[in-house]
Amino acid sequence: MLFCTGVTVFILLMILGYVLYQGASYINWEFLTALPLPAGETGGGIANALVGSAMVVVVATLMAVPIGVGAAIFVNEFPSAQLGRFVRFLAEVLTGVPSIVVGLFAYALVVRPLGSFSGLSGSVAYAFIMIPIILITAHEAFRLVPVSLREASLALGIPKWRTILWVVLPVSSRALLTGVVLAIARALGEAAPMLFTAFGNPFWNLNLKKPIATVPLLIYTYATGPYEDWHRKAWAASFVLLMVVLVTSVLTRVFLRGKSNE
Repeated sequence: MLFCTGVTVFILLMILGYVLYQGASYINWEFLTALPLPAGETGGGIANALVGSAMVVVVATLMAVPIGVGAAIFVNEFPSAQLGRFVRFLAEVLTGVPSIVVGLFAYALVVRPLGSFSGLSGSVAYAFIMIPIILITAHEAFRLVPVSLREASLALGIPKWRTILWVVLPVSSRALLTGVVLAIARALGEAAPMLFTAFGNPFWNLNLKKPIATVPLLIYTYATGPYEDWHRKAWAASFVLLMVVLVTSVLTRVFLRGKSNE
């Protein structure tokens, strides 16, 4: 067990170290706050991609959390229903669907009807990725809530829907938050859906109805480009993305640990 843990930590540190080694020379204040420069010029930054990723993920989270948690409540509270079992099975299947397929689906569902690429369509694609993860995590969290708490609430004459809101959700909130963070971390690293939805933008854009830059898409563009400067920027952006996911996960765990000690 200790050996497996050590190997896992070693691999993680190797990945972080190699990515940092490749892109460390570009990680500075300008890189984080400046716009990308035209092709062939050295310098510039990824500020628009950082802001774009944040906007797309926030909107996707607002879409995915109510749907995922709501579906998990249905699956957990009505386990004998055929529809409930089907929803659980569908969520398990969707977690294994390639992200490029999700991107194509979002393209057909949102981009083509609207007639243009947009950050909103990117949020829809990310939401499709996040929903099954949140659903499965929430379902497992609800199952861990002691039956005695539910029965005590119902015995007091509290309706079932209020029992869910006032008892089940608060008790399982820590696990729910963990599931949301996992879903965000999974979505943040996906570039394929953004190719078919957000499309990218080298300028500042705060309008989700227009094409918008995201960090995974920028990494893909730079990594496949012909310029050595772009390759270094791709490594630097990869390190920034890794650190965002890592710091978010650590802060969430610290927050949850603090809440559990209160």
